[in-house]
Amino acid sequence: MEEKLTLNSYLSFKLGKETFASNVSKVLNILEMMKITKVPKSPSYMKGVINLRGDVLPLVDTRLKFGMPQTEISTNTCILVLNVEVDGESINIGALVDFVQEVLELGESDIQPPPNIGSKYKSEFIYGMVKSGEEFIMLLDMDKVFSVDDIVSLKEANNQGVKEKKV
Repeated sequence: MEEKLTLNSYLSFKLGKETFASNVSKVLNILEMMKITKVPKSPSYMKGVINLRGDVLPLVDTRLKFGMPQTEISTNTCILVLNVEVDGESINIGALVDFVQEVLELGESDIQPPPNIGSKYKSEFIYGMVKSGEEFIMLLDMDKVFSVDDIVSLKEANNQGVKEKKV
């Protein structure tokens, strides 16, 4: 009898010096930087919207969302197209990251619980940590990174981006 080992795939990416990872089931696409259309009166972490194959995709600066300095756009900067679920509703968003690293195959035994205190990031986003060489990779629960308020802001931005309505 073979013992079944369940592996989960995670896409790792950098924000500053920190490494994070998202379950690949949440990542729809990885895009190069493209033209961003600014949206008036949007939250600071909201960079604007981009055109993704004719659809309007809200774009979030993940660094700002995590209380880090704003993303400096470089040739490595990528947009992760994510599908997140908030209050039972599925929404696609773009998340700016400094650069994408690799796909990690992790078993449950590889994942350690997140720290309870001392983390400079909101620990409710982080559902586990993985040691990779000398560093820790924080595994993010993408559904929790974006709150209901964020989604409302993103949807409003999305609607503004689709058409500027004259009332």
